[in-house]
Amino acid sequence: MAEQDGSAVRDEVAAARRIVVKVGSSSLTTAAGGLDADRVDALVDVLAKVLGGDGKGGGRNGDRKGGDGKGDDGKGGANGKEIVLVSSGAIAAGLAPLGLDRRPRDLARQQAAASVGQGLLVARYTASFARYGRRVGQVLLTTDDTSRRGHYRNATRTLDQLLAMGALPIVNENDTVATDEIRFGDNDRLAALVAHLVRADLLVLLSDVDGLYDGDPRTPGTSRIDEVRGPQDLDGVSIGSAGRSGVGTGGMVTKVEAARIATAAGVPVVLTSASRAGDALLGRRTGTFFHRTGRRSANRLLWLAHASAPRGALTLDDGAVRAVVERRTSLLPAGIAAVEGEFTAGDPVELRDTEGRPVARGLVNFDAKEIPQLIGRSTRDLARELGPAYEREVVHRDDLVVLD
Repeated sequence: MAEQDGSAVRDEVAAARRIVVKVGSSSLTTAAGGLDADRVDALVDVLAKVLGGDGKGGGRNGDRKGGDGKGDDGKGGANGKEIVLVSSGAIAAGLAPLGLDRRPRDLARQQAAASVGQGLLVARYTASFARYGRRVGQVLLTTDDTSRRGHYRNATRTLDQLLAMGALPIVNENDTVATDEIRFGDNDRLAALVAHLVRADLLVLLSDVDGLYDGDPRTPGTSRIDEVRGPQDLDGVSIGSAGRSGVGTGGMVTKVEAARIATAAGVPVVLTSASRAGDALLGRRTGTFFHRTGRRSANRLLWLAHASAPRGALTLDDGAVRAVVERRTSLLPAGIAAVEGEFTAGDPVELRDTEGRPVARGLVNFDAKEIPQLIGRSTRDLARELGPAYEREVVHRDDLVVLD
């Protein structure tokens, strides 16, 4: 297969100012599981070169309303570019120091490895970026931090302020405390959601493979896919499910899914290998380029759709399904037919039709144990009998997203 023309430039990529870069564990660690300082430094060299300058500038003003907008010179880097780094590697970095020869399967030991490894990871980045006079800030997230309205605003404010003050945010899932119910599951999806959160112009996914292939890249006769303009371009493409190294959780499936989430939110994506990060960030035609398929939005409901794990489910009658899906209204008690699961007010729940098909997802305003007494009743009757606190929606339309 012929190599892509590295001299040609993708203008949309080259013009990107705010960029989210995601790097996987396999690109940062040794085969034994410890951090590879040379690999970390090589990545930092590339990112620092893209940013330019000495790292002493403040954050960018203009259309980004992060923090107080008072950067020293109104620029993230000398050329106005800003980078948010979503970095895997915490669990992998903690394996060797804890005497583990492979990634543990149980959550408790994964959390222990993350606790040890996250400090080592950020310390390595801090030292490496310091060579260029650049500060870094650690941001650890769980799905709870981003699907709930108040937490979402706080995460946005923190990331914007770090960029405004000239620091480079390093984002990771908070593996130390995250349970199965509040995990993103992989940092590819987290990176796509962070790109939406910070209103990025570009998402770059770095892997141990130099792009998306139409089959197993180790098989003779397979070809790299240069561009993806929509789902139809992937018809008939066989996408593997596992990475090569065994120290991470993702694979090509998660990267393609991350690209789908980001492009639907108006953020184009480049998928390539960590060794070609420099070319990718400069807009050269390397890897696979996923064109945006949707419009940019500041709506946090993308997080609710893709980051939250439902704690329970509400079955809706046919009228309520039409109201929620077609008219995009709030869910009232009168439209509920059944409830299942154990959840508390503020938790994400799935909304289903009478056939059990998920039609929407939302943040519920009542505990699971309260809902049986509300089913099928009007808010006026409930307020008269139970008090004014019950004259409200079970799921407000501002906290509800319709599923495709």
